[in-house]
This record gives sequence, structure tokens and C-alpha cells, in this order.
Amino acid sequence: MLLHPQFDPIAFSLGPLSVRWYGLMYLLAFVQFILLGRYRIRTRPSILTVEQLDDLLFYGMLGVILGGRLGQVIFYEPGYYFAHPLEIFAVWKGGMAFHGGFLGVLIALGLWARKQNFNWLDVVDFVAPLVPLGLAAGRIGNFINGELWGRVTDPSLPWAMIFPQSGDMQPRHPSQLYHVGLEGLALFIILWLFASRPRQRGAVTGMALAGYGVFRFITEFFREPDAGIFGHSYTISMGQWLSLPMIAIGIALLIFAQRKQEKKS
Repeated sequence: MLLHPQFDPIAFSLGPLSVRWYGLMYLLAFVQFILLGRYRIRTRPSILTVEQLDDLLFYGMLGVILGGRLGQVIFYEPGYYFAHPLEIFAVWKGGMAFHGGFLGVLIALGLWARKQNFNWLDVVDFVAPLVPLGLAAGRIGNFINGELWGRVTDPSLPWAMIFPQSGDMQPRHPSQLYHVGLEGLALFIILWLFASRPRQRGAVTGMALAGYGVFRFITEFFREPDAGIFGHSYTISMGQWLSLPMIAIGIALLIFAQRKQEKKS
């Protein structure tokens, strides 16, 4: 069995200022967003300019941070955070829920699109392929922190890992790395290739929603489930409940886009 490396959560310090790996992973996510976005603007027809992309990132950052944190508080650990309200602001310690961040970003993109007089779905279609590698960076941050560990597994599994933070020293799935592989790398490849050809409005967004929902539903079978607002469940976890609407809406958008394409043809 493997032992979690027990990384120091602080990457480096500058005097009294400590820079944590978790924060660096978010910085990496935002940097790759800008680089990939600029590449798309240069190489493919785009509704955005580079200047608009920079402005959009600011809105997206606010949506990710505020929505992700509130999602963790409301969906996953309401009891803890309501008992320790000041901990809500300690984002450097980790604890950002994707589904909350996703809703936050959608709202932020809606506000930005309205300000710029863009169609909201056109903006989301552009942004969707730029997101998965950022998700992968966030999951690497979870792994470095030794949080969101996996379910107990057979110790004969070659990559079974002990997470001392779990408190029981049992072999577990390194589920954070499963998230990196599926919701990060695999989803990025699928969306990047899918968006490389002209698509009907909403098709890329639909593929992103359905793809993430399916991958997240799969990885949740290997992740120690959070109690969430529905209580602790190994059958259908909180993450899986939240992924089901994403899958349904994603499929609906894909069907709508396909029918629109057929009518146009």
C-alpha cells in the first residue's frame, strides 16, 4: 500500500505571508483559462476579444470563489459552518464545492453577458472547454491537502493509499486523482475536440454538462461520500444527486441543438 506523502500545505513563505498549494492551484487554473482562451481567440472564430476575455475572467473568479464556498457550506457541511461561521471565510484551508462554483460561474457569466449584450449561451459555449484543466488543478490541490479521500478498498489494489487525515489508517482509493483523470483530462479532450467544429448554440454547453455529470457520478463511487444536506449515503451520494440534473439538462441541450441543426439542414 501507498502512504499519502503528507505534503506541507504551505508552498513557500514571504516574510509573514504564507502561500499555500491550494491557492497556487487556483492561480494555475485561472492562468490556463487565459492561455487557452487566447489561443482559441487567435486560432478560431470567436465572439470575444482578448480584452473581453480578461474582463470575463474577473467575473468568473468571483463566481468560482463565492459560489464554490457557499456550495460547500450549503450542500455539504451546513452543520459545521453554521456552528463555526467565521470558518466560511477561511477559503485557504480548502473546501470548495464544484456544483456551487458552477452555479456561481453561470450567474457571473449571465451578468457579464448582459453587460456586454451577448447571448448567455454563446458565452458559456466559449468558456466550457477552458474549464476542465482548471478543475484538474483544483483536484490536485485536494490531493496535496490530503482531503476528499476515497472509500476504503482492498489493500491488494496496487495504488491503494493510506490517508492519515482520515483517522483510521485504512487503504483507500486516491479518488482525487480519479477526478483529475476523468473530470479534468478526459473531459478537456472531449470538449476541446467537440468545440473544434462549428456547433449549434448550446451544444458545447450540453456536452460539458452531460460529460461532467457522468464522470462525477462515476468517481463518486470511489470517493468517501460527504454527509451533505441529505445525510451520509454510500448508495447515492450528495455529489451524485447534484450531478443528475446536470446530466439531464446537458442531454436536453444536446437534443435541442441537434434538432435545430436538422431543421436548418
